[in-house]
Amino acid sequence: MGVHHLAFATKDAEATHRFYTDAMGFELVKVEIAHIGSGWAKHLFYSTGSARDQLIAFWDLHDEELGDDWSADISRGQGLPPGVNHLAFSADDLDDLARRRDRWLATGLDVLEIDHNWCVSVYTEDPNGIMVEFCTLTQDFTAADRAEALVLLADPAPAFSKPPAKQTVYKAIDYAG
Repeated sequence: MGVHHLAFATKDAEATHRFYTDAMGFELVKVEIAHIGSGWAKHLFYSTGSARDQLIAFWDLHDEELGDDWSADISRGQGLPPGVNHLAFSADDLDDLARRRDRWLATGLDVLEIDHNWCVSVYTEDPNGIMVEFCTLTQDFTAADRAEALVLLADPAPAFSKPPAKQTVYKAIDYAG
């Protein structure tokens, strides 16, 4: 079973739209207008993949009762470190991951790339302060991985995992794509 869509709030629908179309390569496929609280909202839906129901959505809220004191940042807005709550999308393989990294750099976004020893990920931030990731597995999960996962889940004081094999920060200003 897949995920149909994830929905988040945005404080800047235009910047969010530019990011998810230009930088992410997603397509706006539907907008619903709805009553929300004492106001109204646009619910923006973007297609994230080849399936017709792999979507991400954003609420563009227009309700004076909300005021300006709220944050769309799903980590820092909750007092958590950046990236604890984040969105991770699949990349087909390492070549696809590199294309997505380069697209971000070409649109002016800095990128962090991490080889986690079992997957490789690239990270950037959307206009709402939400950490966004593309990730591809570099090995299949084994029965031993599954067994270890259950042991670690139950362990009240587990040892740290092996550190990432490599971390690279790419600055958009240095990109000569």
